[in-house]
Amino acid sequence: MPTTRRRKQKDTAAAALRQPDYRHLHHPFAPHALFSDDQIVAIHQTALRILEELGLHISLPEAQKILVDKGALKDGDMVRIGRDMVAAALKSVPSSFTIHAPNPARSQPYHLGRLLFAPAGGCPNIYDRISGRRAGDGRSYIDALKLCQYFDVLHANPAAPEPQDVPVALRHLFMLEQQLAHTDKIIQIFARGRGQLMQLFEAAAAAMQLSDTDFSEQVWLTTVINSNSPRTLDRPMAQGLIDFARHGQMSIITPFCLAGAMAPITLEGALALQHAEALAGIVLAQMTKSGAPISYGGFSSNVDMKSGAPAFGTPEHIKLQIGSGQLARHIGLPWRSAAGAAANLADAQGAHETIMGLWGAMQGGASLVLHSAGWLEGGLTFGFEKLICDIEALQTLAETCITASAPDPGCGFEAIAEVPPGGHFFATDHTMARYETAFYAPPNADLSNHGRWLEAGGESAETRATARWQAIIEQHTQPAGAAERVENIAPLLQQMRAKGGADPLMD
Repeated sequence: MPTTRRRKQKDTAAAALRQPDYRHLHHPFAPHALFSDDQIVAIHQTALRILEELGLHISLPEAQKILVDKGALKDGDMVRIGRDMVAAALKSVPSSFTIHAPNPARSQPYHLGRLLFAPAGGCPNIYDRISGRRAGDGRSYIDALKLCQYFDVLHANPAAPEPQDVPVALRHLFMLEQQLAHTDKIIQIFARGRGQLMQLFEAAAAAMQLSDTDFSEQVWLTTVINSNSPRTLDRPMAQGLIDFARHGQMSIITPFCLAGAMAPITLEGALALQHAEALAGIVLAQMTKSGAPISYGGFSSNVDMKSGAPAFGTPEHIKLQIGSGQLARHIGLPWRSAAGAAANLADAQGAHETIMGLWGAMQGGASLVLHSAGWLEGGLTFGFEKLICDIEALQTLAETCITASAPDPGCGFEAIAEVPPGGHFFATDHTMARYETAFYAPPNADLSNHGRWLEAGGESAETRATARWQAIIEQHTQPAGAAERVENIAPLLQQMRAKGGADPLMD
């Protein structure tokens, strides 16, 4: 056993010498194309026809007025948007900008070719092997923040699990405060009414000591705007889109089109509906404020036609991601995709679904991949063990983005000449000069042989992940500047809470 312990200590020391940069990633592969150029043009033209001839049901009168004043046609709550409006919006929307984080070193340029990963979002429940499945609460949200802060391959904060023990009128303030207190990464918030957003905008700017101009002219906050497929933009989403545009913050416009349920069963049909709804969101944002920062979004997959349940990591999910990337490039905008899993546990099914979803996003050239770690049950649950296991996949993909730090101009010829046929390369000068930093050291996978695995306890990946997340949370320390940012807004938050916060969906 002492030998095993010394070996582990040496392995840990060697891993510490290798410090890859996972904070700034670019796609290492050319994006794939599944549909022909003619098919992409046809899908785009069909989307324009949907907007012109069929229109969208838009619940918010303010949004209707903004669009009608710019030339849209209105019949009740149905609004039809002309292709001339779409063309004008696509001319004004920026194709590149920077998403700023509280720590400037974690700010991210955002454009086609860039690669950002974000953890699971929107989950109402939490699961870990210690306490089981339960409703999300404040403690579990803070723990999720600490876990996501630890891994550089995650570039934004989690928007899950929702702390349901915090009153809904105060929850937005709690989640922002905890992001500022425990992380220094990109901040994600929910668009749940103008009252909450105005408080969040004011508090975020005060925390980072930004003037009104500094805040509105740069992106500091992000949110996801989901249309309700088919062809519906509800009141809170439309209002959030308007408010984010007016204040210069980034909306990620994302239809959630499940083929066979909320979208046509064919890939082309699902993509046409997704594209139309995304274009409608882009138009509304640009008609609100020309040049507003927007991310095109696509999170389309299929349903299980036996049960109606959403499916992820399927061939259709992958194909729709690749098609979404082609449409995003067709209009020249960065875009958001998503991984995800329908599995209930961090088991083989969960790993398969998430990894296939990640590969689809990679093949499609996604600029941002949401739900890339920790997603279970189609988004109903945030899993701590699942997050640790998914990090393994994310870091493996990130490694493909990193070029060799010490190139081998001789292509190993001297080492090959040194080793006789049938020999080994363990002790060559070539190996000894590189072995400490040559290979990726997995954070959770066990690469030992069967005997050593048994000696170490014979644990599964999920069991090892439990010990891993517990250690990370226990060892967490506040990032530099976090305490000061929270202190900057303590009186402001106290005032907001004393007034009862803000009710969701409040105008």
